[in-house]
Amino acid sequence: MKKIASIAIFFTSLILFSWHCSKKVDPKTTTKTQIDTTHFKLLFDSTALANFLNRNDSLKKFSDQYFAFYQKRNFKYVWYDSNGLVQQAHKFYKLQSNIIDNLNDSSIFNTRLKDFYEQQIGTLTAKKISDSIALNTELQLTGQFFNYSTKVYAGGIIDLKEMGWFIPRKHVDLVRTLDTMIHVLPQKSLEETEPLHVQYRLIEKYLVKYYQLKKEQSWDSIRMTRTYYRKGNKSKTIALIKERLFLLGDLPMKDSSRRFDSSLFHAVKQFQGRMGLKPNGVIGKSTMHELNKPIDSLIEKMVINLERARWLLPEKSNEPRIVVNIPEYALHFYDSGKHSFSMDVVVGTAANNTVIFNGNLRYIVFSPYWNVTEEIVKKEVLPAMKLDSNYLTKHNMEIVKYNKKQPVIRQKPGPGNSLGGVKFLFPNNYNIYFHDTPFKEAFASSKRTFSHGCIRLGEPVKLAEYLLRKDTTITSDSIKALMSKTDETWMTAKPAIQVTIKYFTAWVDEKGLLNFRDDIYGHDKKMADKLFAKTTWVRN
Repeated sequence: MKKIASIAIFFTSLILFSWHCSKKVDPKTTTKTQIDTTHFKLLFDSTALANFLNRNDSLKKFSDQYFAFYQKRNFKYVWYDSNGLVQQAHKFYKLQSNIIDNLNDSSIFNTRLKDFYEQQIGTLTAKKISDSIALNTELQLTGQFFNYSTKVYAGGIIDLKEMGWFIPRKHVDLVRTLDTMIHVLPQKSLEETEPLHVQYRLIEKYLVKYYQLKKEQSWDSIRMTRTYYRKGNKSKTIALIKERLFLLGDLPMKDSSRRFDSSLFHAVKQFQGRMGLKPNGVIGKSTMHELNKPIDSLIEKMVINLERARWLLPEKSNEPRIVVNIPEYALHFYDSGKHSFSMDVVVGTAANNTVIFNGNLRYIVFSPYWNVTEEIVKKEVLPAMKLDSNYLTKHNMEIVKYNKKQPVIRQKPGPGNSLGGVKFLFPNNYNIYFHDTPFKEAFASSKRTFSHGCIRLGEPVKLAEYLLRKDTTITSDSIKALMSKTDETWMTAKPAIQVTIKYFTAWVDEKGLLNFRDDIYGHDKKMADKLFAKTTWVRN
């Protein structure tokens, strides 16, 4: 984004933010605006709605939703009763205002709604309002709900496939969502009923905190005066590190001492874990690099992942599911609404990205054949065969047939099979699956991008045992025996397990801790170019 545009966006957002906050009114402390029901019947007609839309170009895109919503109600007001604005109106107005106030995002700021709303609650004395003001407020609130829902629940207009994201985008029925909210809000908060993935509100909470840190704290780089710092060391730099970790929430109490004590040791380990580093409690070059990342870059990463969270459906908490987060190099298994276990994984290289999509795990195949992909045959196997005529025999491979003069090759089950002793299939168009591997040394690396796109499992026996746990004949030993055979054995997962392969570089884990990871495939950069190109997010 060009510097001039960024400066303009910043001051525009600052003005809107200051203007909004200067007139905050708590509807609970005001006397309700009254409506003269002798001539105002809390009804209007389709002509009035058509005229409103003609006067408000920015809301015309919701014409179908407006008419569908109000026709079902015979054009009866929903944001008013005979005493004025109902509590649903105040709750929603406050919620949508938080997008502007807390997240520095004025993209849904509605000047007309603000004026109409504040005319009615900005006084401590009861007053009667005209039907024209009430009608405009009613329809502005409805339009603002459509705007808010489109922005927050569905996300911006971004081509997900262009972002390498093939999980179907969540569809938001604006009319049904508003209808639900109108009926539920008197008993519950809107947050309890929103069609949002759990990560959205979790990330948002931290984003608000980081905006506050940016506003109130300096974030200068901390200079290392030695190769590393460890427990027992004493240095002025250690005092600065303690301050940084206290601000980030890893050090529980403020401490200005210069000694590397036990409290700092545990804080460093927690910080390293959140950043995907080896949690050894020693502050070296990598840990200091993470500590010195500009707070603006962390805020931007959260904004990007907040947008990704908008694309996802809320999770059905009781259904078993598998989630792989590519930048985390981890698989998580959830059952009955609880996190059951995690394991390390190896994902595709930058040149062979693991695809972001979802499916249903249906089959477990023990001692599998590896059907070598056409691309690998062409780029790796054929050149190797030219150099060594015994290449196929040495690697326990065989030619199955020929396709357009190119051999179709597979590797037979056995100790050297590239898929190890088991693979887990969730049929898809990308030829992606989970599998064991004979190359265990890859799991020792903190950055595990080594595969051709499929996902290698650190603990395949554990996953197989869990998927087949209802079969009393299956044990850990029997699974290992099946993995050691020289012929395939297929089993069916009952029921099929939902698998989601996602890409989050900022998220909140089961302990409530904010995690960050590197953008290993460059998806964040593509997102930033789209998300911040024409937006009112404050980026600098």
